[in-house]
Amino acid sequence: MALFLHVAQATPLHATLIYVVYGIYAVSMSKSKGNDPDYTTVKVSKDTQAKLASLGKYGETMDQIVQRLTTQARGLEDVVAGKSSVCFIDGREGRLLYRGYDIADLAAHSSYEETTYLLWNGHLPTTIELKAFSEELASKRPIPREVVSILTTLPQNCDTMDALRVGVSALGVFDDPMYTQQEKAESIASKIGTVVAAIHRHKHDQDIIAPREDLSFASNFLYMITGKVPSEADSHLMDVLLILHADHEFNASTFTARVIASTLSDIYSAVTGAVGALKGPLHGGANEKVVEMTSEIGSPQKVDAYVKAKLASKAKINGFGHRVYKTMDPRARILKDMAERFVRTEKEKQSLEIIERTEAILLKEKNLYPNVDLFSGLTFTHIGVPSYLFTPVFAVGRSPGWLAHVLEQYSDNRIIRPIADYVGPQLTPYVPIEKRATSGVGR
Repeated sequence: MALFLHVAQATPLHATLIYVVYGIYAVSMSKSKGNDPDYTTVKVSKDTQAKLASLGKYGETMDQIVQRLTTQARGLEDVVAGKSSVCFIDGREGRLLYRGYDIADLAAHSSYEETTYLLWNGHLPTTIELKAFSEELASKRPIPREVVSILTTLPQNCDTMDALRVGVSALGVFDDPMYTQQEKAESIASKIGTVVAAIHRHKHDQDIIAPREDLSFASNFLYMITGKVPSEADSHLMDVLLILHADHEFNASTFTARVIASTLSDIYSAVTGAVGALKGPLHGGANEKVVEMTSEIGSPQKVDAYVKAKLASKAKINGFGHRVYKTMDPRARILKDMAERFVRTEKEKQSLEIIERTEAILLKEKNLYPNVDLFSGLTFTHIGVPSYLFTPVFAVGRSPGWLAHVLEQYSDNRIIRPIADYVGPQLTPYVPIEKRATSGVGR
């Protein structure tokens, strides 16, 4: 049994694009014989109908779904750009799955190493597999001395994401040229934390701390930053933060990495591009802004006036809203529950109270839900990560996901090359320069 959809002819390109973008096969397409000549009847399979229905928003009819999906949206909103088995997001229900595993289960029971193995291999490892994989990652943590030299010649006040971009790019030059693709991925995932720690230590004119193979990734990372072996509780929090940031489907930085990989450029270039995308304040950095916001508000008693003023001026309030989630970000829920248990000092308790008061007001007034950034800054600060390192640490956590997507792109590649909806002039005549009487003529 097939479903007949009626697609407005006002956007003929879009009526075709739905099949290209979503990989949907049209059984037949013909002019409607009804009273409205501006519509086309499209016959699609039951499987296609199910795919379309799954992309619908609450209360939408099938024709409304098709109209929305086939209208070119700014920022490619709701456009499916490819297939992937790495990550699944259910924005309406607030679910996040890595290779089918719920993020809440992974945050409660997994580790950076195990989650990385899962993202790259599609299944959880056995005890023997995890031990071997963890040891391989640990052995690749040291960065080449040439990369250390490059990082320590950078200005101490340079942007940390600029420094990270340089460091990742340099790894592509100085890593072992005989590495396989898998070994390159292991090297990047292992070394990116060492690079971030080196950037931090250099910024404060401190000796760079060499990684230790006897510590877990999370413990070793905090050790290289602070110079002290962290407590078990802090190591667990770091692990959870890394897991929660490990992947998030086709976000801007991941999609950037896949686009670069689709040209068959090298894996270091793909991750370098991802770092560049993450640097943008509309992608990374919101958790740092949340910390600044709580500091600016100062006390729970001032939250109402602060939020009211922001809403009146239509200013963005960081830590709220998400392009995909229409309910509470599941990562935010996990961190909120953890924060209510780990806060100790009066300053931390006050910050949490400010955040939760802001959350309550925005939910009531604007139906806005928190995203992962609302509580991650508080967590990072608790374990000793300074705010200027929030985005670089985000990159450390996200690198396994970037690499999983790059490897997936390589495995079944087709260069990513979309088309543009051209809105410029058509066939403008060329005017010789001596006849251009006014500015802009013949431009």
